[in-house]
Amino acid sequence: MLKPVRTAIIGCGNISDIYFQNLGKWDVIELAACSSLHMESAVRQGAKYNVPALPVAQIMNDPRIELIVNLTVPAAHSEIGLAAVRAGKHIYNEKPLAVKLEDAALMLRGAKLQDLRVGCAPDTFMGGGLQTCRKLIDDGALGEAIMAHAHFLAWGPEHKHPNPEFFYKVGAGPLFDMGPYYLTALVSLYGPVRQVTGISRITYPERTILSQPKYGVKITVETPTTIGAVLEFHNGLLATLAVSFDVGEPKEPFLEIHGTKGILRAPDPNTFGGPVWFRQSGVAEWGSIPISYGYTENSRGIGVVDMVSALRAGRPHRASGEMAYHVLETIHAILESGQTGMHITLTSTCERPEDFYGGLG
Repeated sequence: MLKPVRTAIIGCGNISDIYFQNLGKWDVIELAACSSLHMESAVRQGAKYNVPALPVAQIMNDPRIELIVNLTVPAAHSEIGLAAVRAGKHIYNEKPLAVKLEDAALMLRGAKLQDLRVGCAPDTFMGGGLQTCRKLIDDGALGEAIMAHAHFLAWGPEHKHPNPEFFYKVGAGPLFDMGPYYLTALVSLYGPVRQVTGISRITYPERTILSQPKYGVKITVETPTTIGAVLEFHNGLLATLAVSFDVGEPKEPFLEIHGTKGILRAPDPNTFGGPVWFRQSGVAEWGSIPISYGYTENSRGIGVVDMVSALRAGRPHRASGEMAYHVLETIHAILESGQTGMHITLTSTCERPEDFYGGLG
């Protein structure tokens, strides 16, 4: 049995419940502490899950804590991540890895020098839905990949989220917030991106919060809220990506992949389950593909568990910092292309993660 890794969660906001619940189920993880940039939320979540709430500095200075799970807002991802690396701790960030590319690169370099692990959400690509898609692709059911279409189109988070302001700051918006799910899914299926072209706009310069407890508060929008992109992958796949906080949800599939032998409709990359649909070339009917691999329930945090298991077993982990950095550079390149009108060739690459057919191991 692997020795449990003493772990601290920093960031006790809206997303933290599912991490507390899921990480607490695994023997390889010991939830030793929690904290937050606003300690009242840490005290509340600590009491709820029977985890000590401690100041960030105390956690960083505790040599018994090996891993930080960073669930703070995106603007604080680099601050906490870099502090963890400087303290000699492994770090797993919620997406994105950082807002600025240079901060993410510094985090990876510092971790490598100390033989530390860096991981990053999303880990939904490890779920049963996308793993079933991967098995179909790996088995050759689609043939050669030609084109993929991916989109996240929805009204903005000010309609539901209790604290939506950060979604409209630099380093957020639909591309930083939702883009990682779609880009990570495609990279996990087909490998790294070579070149991108993008275009973007801010549709409404000011938003009004329609959720409680901040109903009526105005938000100044600082980042594009509708973005379109074309991506060329190293393996030749061409993909289109559209993300927006300005429009209603369409009926079309979230992610559709066209190959020389068929068409694959993948599930929402922000989920772990299905459905998965496939239509062979020359056949009119779509077939529903059973979900045969991985987890189908909300398993956020499985990337942390995989990283801990990989750390103890001495193997690579799947939701890697290198893949997260490549996705982050892709996001920056899309926005840069939208500003300059130029194609942008990426400088980073990453390994396609190992499949998750057999679960942890």
